[in-house]
Amino acid sequence: QVQLVESGGGLVQAGGSLRLSCAASGSFFRINTMAWYRQTPGNERESVATITSGGITNYADFVKGRFIISRDGAKNTVSLQMNGLKPEDTAVYYCNANVKRVSYFPATDYWGQGTQVTVSS
Repeated sequence: QVQLVESGGGLVQAGGSLRLSCAASGSFFRINTMAWYRQTPGNERESVATITSGGITNYADFVKGRFIISRDGAKNTVSLQMNGLKPEDTAVYYCNANVKRVSYFPATDYWGQGTQVTVSS
């Protein structure tokens, strides 16, 4: 089994910063793309930022220039540095990892439990 554990959420004022971290543990062959998603009540989960195993990043337009995703392949962690936070960034943020548990099986998506980020105006 693969577990993703997030940390770093909380309450911050508009314009402030937070850093989210996610650590993957368990038995697996390789972690492919890692990502952060977010979800607000009544809405679908949306992609915020992704990073491939090679370090290629992609950001949603609404966070470009404010958020930075990074990963440590040796530690199997992914982080999201969030700067210039806005009230509309308030959401539950989820870590995602596309994991190949064994070399001859297809990869599977795993999710963290979510961490609340609240930005006050």
